[in-house]
Amino acid sequence: MTQTATPARAKSDHGPHIDLIHRAYRAFGSRDVPGLLETLAPDVEWIHPEGMAAYGLGGTKHGHTGVREFLAHVPTVLGGMRLEPAEFVQSGNRVVVFGTREVTSRSGRTETLSFVHSWTLSGGKAVRMEDIFDTAAFQRLIEG
Repeated sequence: MTQTATPARAKSDHGPHIDLIHRAYRAFGSRDVPGLLETLAPDVEWIHPEGMAAYGLGGTKHGHTGVREFLAHVPTVLGGMRLEPAEFVQSGNRVVVFGTREVTSRSGRTETLSFVHSWTLSGGKAVRMEDIFDTAAFQRLIEG
């Protein structure tokens, strides 16, 4: 896994939902796939824009197996990625995260692109994660 995330604060005063999402980003940032999967329900939906399907990065992946396969595929398309989650907003069982990601193409070009992650939680785990971003900018980076 070549992605990283900026470690979130060690202790949050926002409650268990946001704390769980912080744990997910910390695990992602340290390339701790088992730690990331601990934050996800076994039947999690891991969703990326259909516009990324040509690269094997679009659509919905199901369960821990789907997330593992997705994460293993990313390095075949990208040279690296570092997430910078900046703002966490909770409404009921949903946490929306606004941030940027530093994405490096296989050719070595790096750009900073915005993202929105929408997390849905149930039973102390994430049951859905949807990644929302500018697919045209992402595709230009991959192709460039």
